[in-house]
Amino acid sequence: MSMLLKPVTSEKAVRMIEGENTLVFALDRRETKEEIKKEVEKTFNVKVERVNVINKKNEKHALVKLKKDFKAIDVATKLGMI
Repeated sequence: MSMLLKPVTSEKAVRMIEGENTLVFALDRRETKEEIKKEVEKTFNVKVERVNVINKKNEKHALVKLKKDFKAIDVATKLGMI
């Protein structure tokens, strides 16, 4: 896994994995949505539907929604989040 992707394992993030097929990552503020999408697709061998970015204080969080053919829960299990 790249240095830019650090999975968030909060209760809300786990609910998003289960309910919305969305992974949450904390990352470097300089990363763009396109870079995040490419990195997730390459690292986890999945297809990304969309990337939303939230800037909080000194952190940047990416909400990465996977396409229906791919399950966020499978990626989270590989990462040891669940």
